[in-house]
Amino acid sequence: MNDNLIAQILAVAEVAGGESFLTEAGKPVLAYADLDRETGRMAAQLRALGAQVGDRVVVQVEKSPEAVVLYLAALRAGLVFVPLNTAYTAAELEYFIGDAEPALVVCRPADAGTVAGVAGAAKVVTLGDDGAGSLLADLPDQPLPVAERGGDDLAAILYTSGTTGRSKGAMLSHGNLLSNALTLKDLWRWRADDVLIHILPIYHVHGLFVALHGALLAGAEVLFHRGFDPDAVIADFARGTVLMGVPTHYTRLTCHPRLTPAACAHMRLFISGSAPLLAEAHKRFEEGSGSRILERYGMTETGMITSNPYDGARVAGTVGYPLPGVEVRIHDDAGVAVAPGEPGVLQVRGPNVFKGYWRNPEKTREEFREGGWFVTGDVATQEADGRVTLVGRAKDLIIAGGLNIYPKEIEEAIDALPGVAESAVIGVAHPDMGEGVVAVVARVPGAAVDEAGVLAGIAGKLARFKQPRRVIVVDALPRNAMGKVQKAALRAHYGGLFTA
Repeated sequence: MNDNLIAQILAVAEVAGGESFLTEAGKPVLAYADLDRETGRMAAQLRALGAQVGDRVVVQVEKSPEAVVLYLAALRAGLVFVPLNTAYTAAELEYFIGDAEPALVVCRPADAGTVAGVAGAAKVVTLGDDGAGSLLADLPDQPLPVAERGGDDLAAILYTSGTTGRSKGAMLSHGNLLSNALTLKDLWRWRADDVLIHILPIYHVHGLFVALHGALLAGAEVLFHRGFDPDAVIADFARGTVLMGVPTHYTRLTCHPRLTPAACAHMRLFISGSAPLLAEAHKRFEEGSGSRILERYGMTETGMITSNPYDGARVAGTVGYPLPGVEVRIHDDAGVAVAPGEPGVLQVRGPNVFKGYWRNPEKTREEFREGGWFVTGDVATQEADGRVTLVGRAKDLIIAGGLNIYPKEIEEAIDALPGVAESAVIGVAHPDMGEGVVAVVARVPGAAVDEAGVLAGIAGKLARFKQPRRVIVVDALPRNAMGKVQKAALRAHYGGLFTA
């Protein structure tokens, strides 16, 4: 049996036949019946350009239907797909190419000259968001057969965000991707008559794997958006049934005057991930839409790990239960299991867990424990019934005067104050306490929020040692492309607050 992920996708496509796969701006652009031929021709092109089974292909292009076909064609050709954030600079790209050592680099036409200067031995071809570029010139007529791949063979390498040191390439196999996709297909009740509103980038696990794989394995239609336009998204609610987004998307939709229960009546599922969703944002969206967001939790290295239930309580502030077939446990720094409800570092084991870091066996050994347990670095609690709540990142733990302080508890208290949009709590060097707690608070536009008011508002809610020594009020918190607050940037910016 061929374990190549695309073999499963093409089997579904054959059944779906003439049904639309990708629809953009109301016009069908790719039918399921066309997937076999289109991915086969593109795969033949990749082979003609010199990429052999097992070679890497680095891709930094804009979101487009052709870019989706490129991903599927790379799988078909037995290549290892390496998508990169379109915001990466030439210097960053040089590092990724040097680390991955690809046979091919696919870039935007305007970047060809710059990329050629850092590509080394890799062949450089181009793909524009309008379908133009050298990659699609003179495509072979004869489709390439689906390459034979085993479940442990690599399908993709995704580089981590690199908030601490150099980015690492997480090696994901065909088995990793397929197991996660099939589990989520059942868990989230994917159907052939579903219509996914796709607003996410496709260089990231969320948009490339979780969203697209779910639709493809169900034979569902995808309403394809190049970016996030709240007006266009809400207009698509009349046809759509599923939306996946990051918290920023839901925050912006909540503020839209056209978000009403009537507008959302056709939608069956709103899913949030890639960053924690504030409980207050969860509540406001439900009030505006009449729908309760399903929050889940995953990582580049593992795909999805937990999910709130499709049926049953979707508890704001929690990420639900471990997926079927996925095990989690929570240990303290000494490697001892903690009691239910107590915080510790979450570890995960299952068929979704990656094969390790590309050409970095030392880091791979460091992040795994005996028995195949991967250490996520996320601090969490787990109730006796299995429900998981994220507390923060282990690296975000603040130790002040020898006492452990978890930022999320403080952030939740601050976020509940009037006029506060959101907050980020960090620890920075303190000459007396080791670390001092600093809260960076983003205010609601026009709201009167100041340091004294924030401190007074939380004074009776938190132990004194947890209360911030400084509160900085800003208009907005820095975020990366997937909406995660960049605490490393905040620590760097405010690092000298107590020591200058």
